[in-house]
Amino acid sequence: MPDSALPRSVRALCVLAVLTVAASACSSGTPAASAAGDLSSVTLRVGATGWATAQAALQVAGLDITPYRVRWAVFPGGDKQLQALQGGALDLAESSEIPPIFAAAAGNPKFKVVAVQRANTLQQEVVVKAGSALTDLGQLKGRKVGYVRNTTAQYFLDRLLQRAGLRWTDIEAVPLSPNDGVTALNSGAIDALASYGNSIITVHQSGGRTLGDGKDILSGNFPWEASTEAIGDPGRRAAVADLLARISRAYAVIRATRMDAFAQRTAEATHEPPEQARGQLAEEEAQRPTEVVPTSAAAISSQQAVADTFAELGSIPAGLDVAAFWTENLNGELTAALSSPPPRR
Repeated sequence: MPDSALPRSVRALCVLAVLTVAASACSSGTPAASAAGDLSSVTLRVGATGWATAQAALQVAGLDITPYRVRWAVFPGGDKQLQALQGGALDLAESSEIPPIFAAAAGNPKFKVVAVQRANTLQQEVVVKAGSALTDLGQLKGRKVGYVRNTTAQYFLDRLLQRAGLRWTDIEAVPLSPNDGVTALNSGAIDALASYGNSIITVHQSGGRTLGDGKDILSGNFPWEASTEAIGDPGRRAAVADLLARISRAYAVIRATRMDAFAQRTAEATHEPPEQARGQLAEEEAQRPTEVVPTSAAAISSQQAVADTFAELGSIPAGLDVAAFWTENLNGELTAALSSPPPRR
């Protein structure tokens, strides 16, 4: 799922999780379960961005008791998850379409996209602060525009500029983290900000306005990447398929009966009023219900278009074939797991 501008307490948890996961990287191996039947010896190391959203969804839905152990680690972005995956510190990571593109472009990818989480594309916006005289994207010409480099924010900003008849070179693009972007916008150091998640929530809470958004530009595809080592281990492979199916089922349970409970968990993590979190959750699930699906040619084609855009921007070399780091090998196991939901507690 996309990166977030994080409150201080959540950032502290991110740092702690990164240190914890890095410390365990050298002892990450788990014995393969016999024919992947007994998973009690398996430990699955799973990443999350911003806060442990999937873990909370499983807990709220009563699907968090698994026959294997799950060690969750929170990171400030999908790119950091991919770095941990490449370094052997994670078995499974979640991200937008973009981090795996850059990880693969750097060479020797040690992961495969094994599934896709379909989710909403809201809170991906170009915003201005309260009182700004800017009212449309065309007015950004010659202006300082903050963006989060090599993320969905850079992608949808480029596409929105094209729609407004502008090119990337028509603005003064300023790469910033989500947190630094909010600070720069509020101080007047930049005129607009392209970002996502909590940073957009924060700007709106301060009276900021939306100039444009990526909700109909972004695909809503959020890849789940597994390390090649985990895919090759029968126990971890079986655990990956089971966990992804549980996450998909958890969101179905939440939509049906647990919206208030999940909104409360979200509000605690993002430090927003529960009623605001509830409204956002309802809007997000109405736009695109969250579910995990097997990999497909259509999803690969979608990511290829994103990779080609970044090649045009000069961010990665031309000619990257994203299909090289996708696999259909888990599709059968994931489909079977999705059709046989585990018992809830």
